[in-house]
Amino acid sequence: MSAVRSSVIRFGAGRSVRFRPRALAVSAGCALLALVLGVFAVGSGEFTIGPADVVRTLLGDGDPAQDFIVNELRLPRVATALLVGAALALAGALFQSLVRNPLGSPDVLGFTQGAAVGALAVVVMGGSSLALAAGAVTGGLVTGVAVYLLAWRHGVHGQRLVLVGIGTAAILTGVNGYLLTRGQLMDAARAVLWLTGSLDGRGWKDVLPLLVAMAVLVPVVLLGCGRALRVVEMGDDVASGLGIRVERLRLVLLAAAVLLASFAAAAAGPVNFVALTAPQLAKRLTKAPGPNLLPSMCVGAAMLVGADLAAQRVFPGHQLPVGVVTGVLGGGYLVWLLAAERRAGRI
Repeated sequence: MSAVRSSVIRFGAGRSVRFRPRALAVSAGCALLALVLGVFAVGSGEFTIGPADVVRTLLGDGDPAQDFIVNELRLPRVATALLVGAALALAGALFQSLVRNPLGSPDVLGFTQGAAVGALAVVVMGGSSLALAAGAVTGGLVTGVAVYLLAWRHGVHGQRLVLVGIGTAAILTGVNGYLLTRGQLMDAARAVLWLTGSLDGRGWKDVLPLLVAMAVLVPVVLLGCGRALRVVEMGDDVASGLGIRVERLRLVLLAAAVLLASFAAAAAGPVNFVALTAPQLAKRLTKAPGPNLLPSMCVGAAMLVGADLAAQRVFPGHQLPVGVVTGVLGGGYLVWLLAAERRAGRI
């Protein structure tokens, strides 16, 4: 395999930043694609608005009707899709890097199901949308702590974490089914829509908590832990020999990944397979080893906005929940991935 080209920017006092031009180009291209798809998504609906008019309205030049439709009705949905896609993809990239397994993602390891348990408990008790979001985050965090403690044995290792996570996901899926039977008919219908993963009716109140969480967590992950994570992928012994406190780093990154997945679930429900497929697609596009955190975020954002746009247009007059689209595409990818892993003799 050919070496991956990288470049270095040097600053004063001997400081430098190393980057891979291809990975940077993939990130920029996917980010641009996500924005373009977002413009088309904002213009879609019963009252169609052309891309030029959408851009003009976003810049503050639209008429009052367009301003209301774009900025108040449709932009929050697109912003939610961008942030949820980026958050899930980053969480998936962290999990896959930490467990060193392409099947590592919050929806496979049980963290998404844990967030769903917290949200459904709130629905059964008749809580508000804000309480539902808080319940999802709490459920995800509690599940993360439980999986971490159950997988702990002189440290947390990938294979054990995957097995414990899959078992936890199976248990929590049963708990979710039971909670659905305990709710009133209207609450159960609302819960089923949320469990599918939907962006319908999203407002700025749904965007803000996820935006704040990402503003805190993304710099911690990319700037504070990104270089150390690349070293840990070479092995715990190598990383420890270079002075990295492996278990503390793993705990911090697992906590960040669980929080990202939980806040994403609070904003849009448990949208499946984005966290699984986006990091793998980013790795194939960049052709670079390592976690590919920034490219994964940009790929995830483009994927979810594109899936939501497809969900609105596949069946004219009837919108699908975005989770249906990601589930169909992601399920097909998972079958292909399992077949590829079996051919390679890894499972």
